[in-house]
Amino acid sequence: MQEIILFIMAYLIGSIPTSVWVSRYFFNIDIRDFGSGNAGATNTFRVLGTKAGSFVFLFDFLKGFVAVDLAYLIMAGEMSNAALTNLQIGLGITAVLGHIFPIWANFRGGKGIATLFGMILAIQPTVALILVAVFVVMLFTTRYVSLSSIAASVAFPILLLFIFREPVMLYKIFAIAAAVLVVLSHHKNISRLVAGNENRVPMFGRGK
Repeated sequence: MQEIILFIMAYLIGSIPTSVWVSRYFFNIDIRDFGSGNAGATNTFRVLGTKAGSFVFLFDFLKGFVAVDLAYLIMAGEMSNAALTNLQIGLGITAVLGHIFPIWANFRGGKGIATLFGMILAIQPTVALILVAVFVVMLFTTRYVSLSSIAASVAFPILLLFIFREPVMLYKIFAIAAAVLVVLSHHKNISRLVAGNENRVPMFGRGK
């Protein structure tokens, strides 16, 4: 019963539609009606500028982190490392699904990249910090949020499998699946990148 409550909480936390609320209350628009129509940090950067995009990314990042840490509300100290990691992965995935299908915003959310990063930070901080570094370097180098997200996501299973040699099988499977899903969910962005039509974000301006 405790686990069920935690999963419901994780979903509701993930469902907080940060970009939708920011766009409505500060810009009097619905972010989903502009740009790619996606309610995530990437489209917020593109439509509303650097400041709004950075805030949305950070808040969505924290959603994943907080959802994973819900595991410590039960007797986590009595669980094996593998069992705790499996519970954390389950909570994190639930939060990501909440971000993609938010109950607070008619189930029209974002792609869950920032929330995924927050989830990884809570489970394995070193890996998460490397992924954030990959994302930031790519972003400042190319100014393509989509390309930065893809690069960091692909780096995720590579780090777990070949560098850190993660022992928990579910975590390795999840990392590979997450990378594949991120690439597939960005297929339109990839097409625009190849065609040279993808929008860059204004990294050094004031933003909107």
